[in-house]
Amino acid sequence: MDKEKIVKELNLVFQRVFDDPSLMIFESMTAKDVEDWDSLSHIRLIVEVEKHFSISLTTKEVKSLANVGEFIHLIFRKKN
Repeated sequence: MDKEKIVKELNLVFQRVFDDPSLMIFESMTAKDVEDWDSLSHIRLIVEVEKHFSISLTTKEVKSLANVGEFIHLIFRKKN
């Protein structure tokens, strides 16, 4: 799976989790950039990403993520 496809699909997951069809992700995006991104929505986001991309993420991997760009790279590594 190429990075461009991951970004498009991850954006759809974000829109679904945050119930905002206008939400557009960007590499430097963090929880501070999304009004409803709290601890509960963070867990929902991780679960939805795992389901959508058919991957498994460890707690260590999730904790190490500083922004959406790192999330994209992690998904890319898992899928390739």
